[in-house]
Amino acid sequence: MARFSRIEVAQTMKSSGMVPLFYHHDIEVAKSVTKACYDGGARLLEFTSRGDFAHEIFRDLSTYCNEELPEMILGVGSVTDAASASLYMCLGANFVVTPVLREDIAVVCNRRKVLWSPGCGSLTEICKAEELGCEIVKLFPGGIYGPAMVKAIKGPQPWTSIMPTGGVAPTEENLSGWFSAGVTCVGMGSKLLSKDLIQKQNYSEITERCKKALSLINEIRKR
Repeated sequence: MARFSRIEVAQTMKSSGMVPLFYHHDIEVAKSVTKACYDGGARLLEFTSRGDFAHEIFRDLSTYCNEELPEMILGVGSVTDAASASLYMCLGANFVVTPVLREDIAVVCNRRKVLWSPGCGSLTEICKAEELGCEIVKLFPGGIYGPAMVKAIKGPQPWTSIMPTGGVAPTEENLSGWFSAGVTCVGMGSKLLSKDLIQKQNYSEITERCKKALSLINEIRKR
């Protein structure tokens, strides 16, 4: 079961401003990437469930975080049905991220008081997600909609918390655009944790990238 409440998860998303996300089929690589992110200051990580037997990798990664990285809030992404969401929550998922809005996932997550963040692409979907109890909405694919949509949404709905995923890069120009528009946090995958770095096992560079991205987000927020 989750070690962190949905309120704790939402608050950490807001305070840190960044959720790294990745998938790898090798548990040792997954542990090393997670540790590298943790050493870089990341306290959230979304494990994207995209491979066969991904739940087994997540199970072992969840145990590793519980024992070795006590402040890491491990969640799961790319979840598309309630059964999968339930399975991952049983394996310790502290939050569940979905590519689309699905009410069945909302129900099982709310039943366990686990934060869920559905992928939405319209104001109507966002409103529906909030009616279903969503704290932070995932704008996906972020690169298609862009910061302009965030700014437009925040006009009539300043209470809406948004996390774009896709189209987010750890650069000043990109992050300034998103946070100036009013996002709560951003989800970053390959632009932060590139396949090249992972293949080369360059974990020190992953740590540095996380440090720089978090520092940059902090600086941008102060402006």
